[in-house]
Amino acid sequence: MQLTKNFSRQEFDCKDGTIVPDKFLFNVKEVAENLQALRDYLEVPVSVTGSGYRTPSHNAKVKGAKNSQHLTASAADINAKGYEPKQLAEVIELLILKGKMKQGGIGVYPNFVHYDIRGTKVRW
Repeated sequence: MQLTKNFSRQEFDCKDGTIVPDKFLFNVKEVAENLQALRDYLEVPVSVTGSGYRTPSHNAKVKGAKNSQHLTASAADINAKGYEPKQLAEVIELLILKGKMKQGGIGVYPNFVHYDIRGTKVRW
């Protein structure tokens, strides 16, 4: 299922093989739309490299937060070609300020950036 020009639902499916449940399709579409805005701005591929949606059992296996945004398909762990995680997070911050991406959680990790659409500013 194509969510945006460059993102499909399959990219957000749980790494344990579980597809994003229908009840979370609205969330995953909103995440994809925000990532599409990021991709369009950067003009380089943006990849869901870690988790998108996580089942509760997979979330526990990867030691995710008990109330992880991944559990409702409201988050994605991403990379962008040619950008280090810190640089990518800075671009996301800029796009949030410009109203091009939704305010939410941004977590900078050594190999990826976590972005979610929770609607409130949370940083780590």
